[in-house]
Parts: sequence; structure tokens; C-alpha cells
Amino acid sequence: MTTASDRASEDYVWHPPKELCEKSNLRAFLDEHGLADYNALLARADEDPVWFWNTIAQRLHFFRPYEQVLDTARGVPFTRWCVGGTTNVVASCVERHRDTPVWEKEVLVWEGEGGEIRRLSYRELSARIDALAAGLRREDCRRGDVVGLFLPNIPEAIVAFFAVAKIGAIALPMFSGFGAGALIDRLGNAGARFVITADGTWRRGAVVPLKATMDEAAPALPQLARVIVVRHANTPVAMQAPRDLWLDEMAVLPEAPVETEEMDAEEPLMLMYTSGTTGKPKGTVHSHCGFAAKMALDLGLIMDVKPSDRLLWLSDMGWLVGPLLAVGTTLHGATMLIAEGGPDYPDPGRMWRLIDEHSISFLGLAPSMSRGFIRSGGGGVESYDLGSLRVCASTGEPWTTDAWWWTFEKVCRKRVPILNYSGGTEVGGGILSGNVLTPMKPGAFSGPIPGMGADIVDTGGNPVPLGETGELVLREPSIGLTRSLWNDDARYLEAYWTEIPGVWHQGDRARMDADGAWYIIGRSDDTLKIAGKRTGPSEIEGLLSATGKVAEAAAIGLPDPVKGQAVVCLVVLVDGQTWSPELAAELEAAVVAGLGVPFRPRFILAVSDLPKTRNMKVMRRVVRAAVLDQPAGDLSSLVNPEVVEEVRATARTVQDRQNKETEGAG
Repeated sequence: MTTASDRASEDYVWHPPKELCEKSNLRAFLDEHGLADYNALLARADEDPVWFWNTIAQRLHFFRPYEQVLDTARGVPFTRWCVGGTTNVVASCVERHRDTPVWEKEVLVWEGEGGEIRRLSYRELSARIDALAAGLRREDCRRGDVVGLFLPNIPEAIVAFFAVAKIGAIALPMFSGFGAGALIDRLGNAGARFVITADGTWRRGAVVPLKATMDEAAPALPQLARVIVVRHANTPVAMQAPRDLWLDEMAVLPEAPVETEEMDAEEPLMLMYTSGTTGKPKGTVHSHCGFAAKMALDLGLIMDVKPSDRLLWLSDMGWLVGPLLAVGTTLHGATMLIAEGGPDYPDPGRMWRLIDEHSISFLGLAPSMSRGFIRSGGGGVESYDLGSLRVCASTGEPWTTDAWWWTFEKVCRKRVPILNYSGGTEVGGGILSGNVLTPMKPGAFSGPIPGMGADIVDTGGNPVPLGETGELVLREPSIGLTRSLWNDDARYLEAYWTEIPGVWHQGDRARMDADGAWYIIGRSDDTLKIAGKRTGPSEIEGLLSATGKVAEAAAIGLPDPVKGQAVVCLVVLVDGQTWSPELAAELEAAVVAGLGVPFRPRFILAVSDLPKTRNMKVMRRVVRAAVLDQPAGDLSSLVNPEVVEEVRATARTVQDRQNKETEGAG
């Protein structure tokens, strides 16, 4: 029997089949440009970024061709792209398919928690975009206006995103689980005049009100002119005239064609807010050419999305994966499945059933989603065929060994590659990724995405030796990077361009092994330094999970007068496992056996869940603040903020007990 420790020592575990390589988008690109392999592409892109970004930008639709692909006259942080060109993401993603066979194929399939299904073709999607765009114009929504999208996973979220773009307004997607305070922060900072929301949404059999939450926020937003409401959950709402309008009543097609606004390539397409440890959320700015070109590169060239693909990537329109799915799918003439609710409700194996019933070929997931399935017994994954899958993409956070292997064996059946993908909201996509031409190691990335000049450096900006961990940076501008922070150039420079001079740095730590495989170790602010030894929390968390008794874990460092920092671990146990002093001792021993005595946890807390964002990223900064009984900062991105107080109370109880034991011993 193969154990977790045996698996951790394995080298390449997946090699690209010949047929997959020969039919891949990446192989065709390499052949077209006379490049031998992926490393040759990386080198050519670094040597000649103008050539490389031209090949990517030419995949978009331009009303007027650009004169210069990139211009660094204002400095690298403020690089301008596709200078002189005009475009619109709707023309590049939807309207380009008119008069082609794609026009009548499915672009979107939606499944509700109750099993309801809705389908839209590209033609039908375009008509709905036009109707809403015309309605917005009638309500005096103008080019450059910010429109908040406070919508659940329903077809109208995709329609609204593109309708806003079509008229030259700026989309502001927001998490459908936000409270009024989070809405006020984002809509107020952006100066949004319009919001599109729904009466409510369904989560685990209960209605979650959205319009009521928007009503609570509205008095603090004096600039708000219209709230447009989708009838979806059939829950009663209070409509306030003339501010509030039903979407189905105002989104009416006129007799004349609805013109698509011709936008300067660098005009904003959307604002995506990302939370920080301190201060208000940061509004990243993505342009019509930039975000679409990044999706052409990341999904089309690197991840091999084709018109024949059917994509499922459960997330929310308020996180980058939502717009990524909308733009990445349509740009390539593919089909997306969006599902309201979670991956394991109303049936534990909902995710696997969706794959089989809808012939999903491209699956996106987060490592924590796999850990959740492990915790609950897998949702009967073995009883599903999953034969339609050809690519699995992973993003959100580093893998633990057991979760990666469970996914590779149970979901991918050792046949389908797991393409790790890491970047962020500020990057507009990925920095590192897997690809279908490169052999795969557990938890690793094939390498950097071309054109970005990714490197691993020390705090002085010097490249670290092979095998050592350092800061992940970009030495070159990328077409997908945020153009700044909304109305705040100074904060933009301070947040990303000053800590390590001359490079983009967003706080991820990484290393590259002797074979050229890359690994994300974790966030810089999550790194633990115990008795002079640095390690990422994922190494400790992997040791805990490998016992088979821990479904999820979060390792943090607390101040220690002797070691500098001491390890504290929070664990969520697998179903059926009971917490006990004996189990605590067993878990402590597992950490010591793997990393040594200095890493023995000061204490381990058993909790019901870990604080996570909607895209299932564990928020260790929130865990640390709760354990230290300090303010946890911005919690608006959490899907389960209630667990923060559970963590705080559990930690207080354990530390009080330890203090009493210490006093008694004295």
C-alpha cells in the first residue's frame, strides 16, 4: 500500500500523452513560431516582450488597431498597453462569434440547488446583453459609470457583467455573501451610481436576502441612483421608487441595434476589490484589452481551453474566478456550467454528478475543496464515471500532499493533469501555472507563465540559489496587472512596487527545484521562523493531514521569547474522529517527526471550521489575530465569519488552562 510519506517522495507522476500534446493549443503555438519547447517560449518572451505580447493581443477584436503593444514612458508600474487601439471585451468575447457555428451553441448552462436548469446559446446571451445594455442607457448609465454587481451564481450575473462593459461602464463584482458594511466600503470608494442585485439566492436550502442587504447599505451611499433587481428567489422585497427597478421590466430590446461602445484599449473594464491585513479593501483596475488578453494567454494558450470544452469552476462573481470564467469561456467559444450553491448540497456528491451529467471537460477547484470532500467521506466520488474530464485546474492556496493525491487518484483517476495556477486579483490571472506539455510533480507548477519575468529573490531583490525559498516577483510588466488602485496611485506603488525595489512583489514565497518545477510555499506574512529556521505553514499542515485524522489545518506562529515564534495549529477533524489528549499528543508527535523538536506546537486547537474566503482560501492572518485575541481586520471576504469567534474563544480557553498549569507548577 502506498502511504502519504511514500507519495511525497515520488518524482514525476504524470506524463503528457502523445495525443494530448499533439492537439494542444500550446504545441500549435510553439510550432507556429519555431520554438522547441516551453522553456524556449519562456526565453523568447523574456528576450522580446513586444513580439510575445503582440501574439497574445492579436487574439482580441480591435475596432481600430493599436499602434504600440506596450509603452513604459511613465515607468514600468504604469505601463500602457495596446496604445492607440480601440476595443470592447463584448466584441472580443461574444460578438465575434456571430455568423460562425459557435453562435447557436450553448454558452451557459445553469443549475439551481433544486435541480432547475436554464440554458443559453451565444445568440441568446448576446440578445440579453443587448436588452440590459439598452435598459441601462435609458436609465442614464453612462460610459465611465461604476455599476456594482451584487449577484449570486445565476445567468443574469454573466449577462450583467457583459452588458455593463458593452455600454462602456465599469463593472464592480461583489461577493453575494457580503453584508452591508462591505458593500458600503466598495460602492462608496468606487462612487458607484448603479447596482444590479437579486431579490435573494438559495444556499443549502435557505433563502439568503440580497436586496434587503442592499437596502441596508443604500442610506450610506448618497451617489446611488438606481438599484436594479433580478427576480430569482421569489422572496418579498421592498421596492423604493424611483430608485428601484425590476430587471425584467427595464431590460427591453429596442427596435434599433444596440451599439457596442468603442473603448480605448486601456479604459477600465472592471474594479475588483481585494482585502488586506489592514486598511480598507484595495480596488484593482482591469482594462478591456488587459483582462481579455490575460485570459487568452492563461486559459487559451497555457491551460488549453478549446471551443469543445465545457467548464465548471465553482466560485462567485465577486472573486476573480467569476470574471475569469465569463471572459475565458466566451473568448474561446466554449461552454460554462454555473451552479448556485455549494459542491456538496443538496447531495454530498453534487460536484461529481455535475461533471457526469453535463459532460464537464475542464474542472477548476481549490485544494480546500478537496480537503472538504476528504473530511466528509468523498461524496461517493468512486461511483461516478468522470470520464469526460481532460483538464483539472487548481487555484487558491498550496496543496497538502494528501489532498493532492486524493484529487489525482479519485477525481483525475491518474489520467487527467492537475494544472496548478497561482497569481491573484492584482495580477488579473496567474503568475505560475501547469501546462499540458510538461510532466507533473505532486503540488508543483510547470513554471512561470510567459512574458512576466517571474523570479524568486531574497529581500534585496537578488535571485536565491536553486532549491531555496524566496519572494516571488515579476521583473517585467504584464498585460493583466492592475493598472493602479482605484484613484490611489500612491497606495498602489507602496503595496506592490516599493518593498523590493524595481520589481512587482505581492507577498508570495516560492522555490524552484533542480528539475525546474516551481512551488508556492505560502504568503510572506504566513511564513514561520522557529529558532532561526523558516518554513511555510503548508509543511506543518501537510504533516497533520498525513495522519489521516485531520481534514484541514492552519499553522500559525505566535511570539515566543526563546524561539522567536512558536507553532500553534488549528485542526478540523475528519468525520467520526473525536478530539482527545491522546490525539493531540499524536498530532504533536507527527509535527516533531517531520520537522524536529523546535517545531513542536505550543498547543493544537480543534475547531469546527477554518475562516475561509468564498473561493475557499484559508485566511491565516484572521486565525492569528483571533488566537492572539486581537482585532481581525477586514472580514468582509469571509464565507464563514462566525467561526472567528469560535477560534477566539477556543484559544482563550486553552491558553487560560495553560497559564493556570504554569502557575500551579510554579
